[in-house]
Amino acid sequence: MPSVYDIKPRFQALLRPLVRRMASVGVRANQVTVAAMLVSLLVGLVVGCAAGGQRWIWGILPLWLLLRMALNAIDGMLAREHGQSSRLGAVLNELGDVVADAGLYLPLALTPAFSLWPLAVFVLLATWTEMTGVIGVQIGASRRYDGPLGKSDRALVFGVLGLLLALGVPVRSWDNVVWALALLCAWTVFNRARAALRELGE
Repeated sequence: MPSVYDIKPRFQALLRPLVRRMASVGVRANQVTVAAMLVSLLVGLVVGCAAGGQRWIWGILPLWLLLRMALNAIDGMLAREHGQSSRLGAVLNELGDVVADAGLYLPLALTPAFSLWPLAVFVLLATWTEMTGVIGVQIGASRRYDGPLGKSDRALVFGVLGLLLALGVPVRSWDNVVWALALLCAWTVFNRARAALRELGE
């Protein structure tokens, strides 16, 4: 299925000069991974606690999600292209993504725009999408990034929602949208599992 992940090579090409400079001054891939996770937790807390009273706070969400996508690309490029790959880095990369997603999206239930149950189900299924991608490696296939709702796609959707809320678009609740996203996550789990098995000829 098509995914924002499909444009990753072009995005990486834009970031490559910055990555080379970061590597030259000693920035480590694991540092970038951990920083992205911690800032995600902070942004989720700030937006969840303050956006209900200050509409402009929602604007932090799309800005951070765009920056987070860049950081996710940067840590991978530092690891692969500058000899920083490690087992610890692989663990931090996978765990950091699911922790950051939960920390970003669950606190939105503290605002009037979202409810807890849709967000909780969405975050659970989003975690399963990443787990299914990693299982591909465990059974001998590649790490699967199939869509329709991978990590970058989720970031794009919530970035757009944050922008709409910052602009004051009059929608009473986004819960139906979140339920739809949860269904897309379930579809993504199926697609990733099927693609991994097909890769192995099963």
